[in-house]
Amino acid sequence: MIFLHGLGGTRSAWGPQLRALSAHYRCVAWDMPGYGDAEPLAPLDFPGIAARLVDLLDVIDAETADFVGLSFGGMHALHAAIGHPERVGRLVLADTSPAFGMDGTTREDWMRDRLAALENGGTPADDAERIVDAVTAVALTGQIRDETIGCFSQISPEGFRAAVECLPTNDVRDQLQEIRNPALVIVGELDRETPPSYAQVLHDGLADSRFEVLDGIGHLSPAEDPDRFNKLVVEFLNERGANE
Repeated sequence: MIFLHGLGGTRSAWGPQLRALSAHYRCVAWDMPGYGDAEPLAPLDFPGIAARLVDLLDVIDAETADFVGLSFGGMHALHAAIGHPERVGRLVLADTSPAFGMDGTTREDWMRDRLAALENGGTPADDAERIVDAVTAVALTGQIRDETIGCFSQISPEGFRAAVECLPTNDVRDQLQEIRNPALVIVGELDRETPPSYAQVLHDGLADSRFEVLDGIGHLSPAEDPDRFNKLVVEFLNERGANE
């Protein structure tokens, strides 16, 4: 299983999943290009990210893998399934979207908000607590909060800026039917970033998917309710068999 973090994450964001699932599955959490310890990619675009994922599979000697993606990471998983279907097994798509701007948000307004700290001479870490508290419906505490907040300090300003410029180019609505992989679409009921209506479009467009809404949960479902999230993932993997 390859775990793909969101815009404000790194591989450290998947602590609750790695601790719970590593005894039963081979789990690999990556840093996307320009994040954490990963080399940047210029220009950063979705085909390039998907190709970098294939490179990762080659490095770990995995012919195929199941992808678990949160938000921006879910978009990475979708593009990998479209561009490299022979390398992708099952998909878990959490709090993500098939396209940017489905609620009418403009690219310019969205980028201005995400880059405000950088434009004022700061770093992604300067805005971490505000962002995490704004997108969650369940307050994160303890180790999980520390891991989630700490991810932002592992993101370089250059890497974050490149990711913010890349994300609004996502639109795979016309290609969803090409994805034949079994998929589990998970979304928090109170997710305002990628709301259930986005997940519904994703579910309706995919050829083979299961749809789950987590009551009382916001945008960071793997961190806000890891027990429920992990249970759904395990049930899905067990039901669908290995890399169908």
